[in-house]
Amino acid sequence: QVQLVESGGGLVQTGGSLKLSCVVSGRSISSYGAAWYRQAPGKQRALVAMISTGGSPTYVDPVKGRFIISRDNAKNMVYLHMNSLKPEDTAIYFCGTVPSAGSWGPGTQVTVSS
Repeated sequence: QVQLVESGGGLVQTGGSLKLSCVVSGRSISSYGAAWYRQAPGKQRALVAMISTGGSPTYVDPVKGRFIISRDNAKNMVYLHMNSLKPEDTAIYFCGTVPSAGSWGPGTQVTVSS
């Protein structure tokens, strides 16, 4: 059974930075892509960034130039470095493998104050 556990969220002011971490167990991420998603209050969960098995990243437009996704296959972990945070980045952030393992972790709350 694949388990994902996200951490690193918190309360930060506009313009601040956070680094999110995701540890994956039950599946070696070296054979999978990985992704970060977020769910803002009252909205559906949405993709934020993806990284291929080869390390090539893809970002949705709202976070391009501000967020960086990375992976450490040896540690089976995925990271999301978030810079220049905005209030609209406030959400619960989740990680996942690509293809999905069919389960979600608890997520980590990111709150950006104006």
